[in-house]
Amino acid sequence: MATVLVASNRGPVSYVLGEDGSLDTRRGGGGLVSALSAIDAREGLWVCAALGEGDREAVRRGVAEQGVRMLDIDPSVYADAYNGIANSVLWFLHHHLYDIPREPVFDAGFRRRWESYRTYNRAFAEALAAEAAEGAAVLVQDYHLALVPGQLRELRPDLRIAHFTHTPWASPPYLGMLPTDIREELLRGMLGADRLGFHTRAWAEAFEEGVGDLGRTTVAAYPLGVDGEELRALAYRPEVDEKLARLRTEIGDRKTIVRVDRTELSKNILRGLQAYRELLTTHPEWRNRVVHLASAYPSRQDLESYRSYTTAVTDLAEEINTAFGTPDWQPVLVSVKDDFTRSLAAYRLADVALVNPVRDGMNLVAKEIPVVSETGCALVLSREAGAYEELHEDALVVNPFDVSETAEALHRALTMPPSERTDRTKRLAATATAHPPQRWFLNQLEALRER
Repeated sequence: MATVLVASNRGPVSYVLGEDGSLDTRRGGGGLVSALSAIDAREGLWVCAALGEGDREAVRRGVAEQGVRMLDIDPSVYADAYNGIANSVLWFLHHHLYDIPREPVFDAGFRRRWESYRTYNRAFAEALAAEAAEGAAVLVQDYHLALVPGQLRELRPDLRIAHFTHTPWASPPYLGMLPTDIREELLRGMLGADRLGFHTRAWAEAFEEGVGDLGRTTVAAYPLGVDGEELRALAYRPEVDEKLARLRTEIGDRKTIVRVDRTELSKNILRGLQAYRELLTTHPEWRNRVVHLASAYPSRQDLESYRSYTTAVTDLAEEINTAFGTPDWQPVLVSVKDDFTRSLAAYRLADVALVNPVRDGMNLVAKEIPVVSETGCALVLSREAGAYEELHEDALVVNPFDVSETAEALHRALTMPPSERTDRTKRLAATATAHPPQRWFLNQLEALRER
């Protein structure tokens, strides 16, 4: 039986089913995977969902990594829970993304999908209850599994349960859009935890304001940082050097404005491009002297709103290149594919980092670029990013909806004296690496065990 359990939608490994029936194991990365390397595999268990046919086949064959249990949830239930509720309702609520005159619509179809979300969460709660030793610590991750703490508390009142939300938390008016019974069920689920964690005090306070009586639950902020040593090692691999050389050839001696995002509605890529266009319009001295390196990883392309947003990003980039480009200068170099190696090369090149989400739980890109930038970078940062709480003193802060202000911030960033840029970058990097993933996770585990 496990004494430390983690539950998340996506696990640390995935499986690809080959044409010959073989299963190829793929190991994931990211902050949570890094964090959990601090736990002895003999005492820990990671419970996650089987996400594709390869994962489901691995479950059917009994193939499993030590310390990992995958749940083969009915694909239709999973689709309704993941896309129908988690990504189309809870994500939109927490990021304040709804087009209010048209959305949301909570009808019979929504109720059916919510039942799937409840079933999906129940599968995790039952698996955790079955695998946990007496008094074990269970750390549940994110909005996909918001009902698990309450469900698990009913099954195993002896357990110590934590839940961490990696997104913002909806303000009370947005949370109030949910049907009353659904909102109450959501909050009951969260309040089944002994401890609730958020990236910032702002998101923790939004939860507290929306719920009122916390009962036995403690709410705290645990800002996630980056592992500077690991990130630098990744950024200086030979394959990154090759991408960097190619980018230098394309860019020449021009300055660079770098952004790296998923094509996710909250990331505000379109207004970032509009601000860059306004920079070239109002400060024509930057024409042929700057290049905007934009990495936009495709996200949730099974949802039409995301597909159309991705198309809008590439269309606007092309409009800017057509309007301002010359035979030897392409103003925007946009990459709409998952290419982390290119992103790391861009990090190293960055003179300016643009991070302008309309709302974001943390945004680790704002922390990663200053750690890796070779000559130091000026950070243009949205006040609505979770990272704002820690980084605002050394960033150029903008209202993410104000395109003109963002354009002027880009101009300030590009003209910042080198000594000031270097000093700011050093302080940004120190703050960014103050809470690396392992320490972030262990802080939560220790607080849970002390309760």
